Amino acid sequence: MNQDIPQSPAAVSENLDPKIRDGMTDFGYAAVPIDQKQAKVGEVFASVARSYDLMNDLMSLGVHRIWKAALMDWLAPRSSQTLLDVAGGTGDIARLWRKRGGGNVTICDINPDMLAVGADRLEKAGGDDGITFVEGNAEKLPFPDNSFDRVAIAFGLRNVTRIDTALADMRRVLRPGGRFMCLEFSRPTQPWLDPIYDAYSFKILPKVGQLVAKDGEAYQYLVESIRKFPDQAELTRRMENSGFERVSCRNLSAGIAAIHSGWRL
Repeated sequence: MNQDIPQSPAAVSENLDPKIRDGMTDFGYAAVPIDQKQAKVGEVFASVARSYDLMNDLMSLGVHRIWKAALMDWLAPRSSQTLLDVAGGTGDIARLWRKRGGGNVTICDINPDMLAVGADRLEKAGGDDGITFVEGNAEKLPFPDNSFDRVAIAFGLRNVTRIDTALADMRRVLRPGGRFMCLEFSRPTQPWLDPIYDAYSFKILPKVGQLVAKDGEAYQYLVESIRKFPDQAELTRRMENSGFERVSCRNLSAGIAAIHSGWRL
């Protein structure tokens, strides 16, 4: 068990990310001022909100549904447990959690367009009083300390401006004994996959995004954001530095995606 008391989210971010100290951060392959990234990411997701499921199908060839099921298998929902689904606007993870017998879910997303899509889909599916939608920033979650038994974020962490700040704040809202899980695109573990993965990502996907969703630039950013996101070992290290314990990782589809797990003990 780590004996050190975790630093504040701001201190964690300042210490771990040199681009934070330089006043810059990544927006795909571009470097932008920190105070501009949130707005730029917001524009991307406002553009693709109504085609979000299609976006995920295109980016993962439909396999994201299997990956989300694997996340839920590892979370092992119980009716006595509450879940915070961060950046979960459209509600996929929340609905799976409830379907598997989990307790109440709070979906927190910074993007009102994504939340609107999720609320609309939930209503069309018959509604669920156990699911609540809240607009909020992953870096400064609008919840008291020790509020949830489980916290999850799926395909959202790479879009956060200050990843380490968000990790520390997601730990803050966990109850002692609580578990955090992150499902995200990661690094393939098989070298032979690299040329195929790169060709699909950079040559095919933006063109398909332009054809189907009328926004090739959004898909270009999303592809670049995957490449800029920390690999499995780096994210493990950053979770540990943010105060999580017993951190572990499971690769999915030869590392194209990965689930990271950490506990607040």
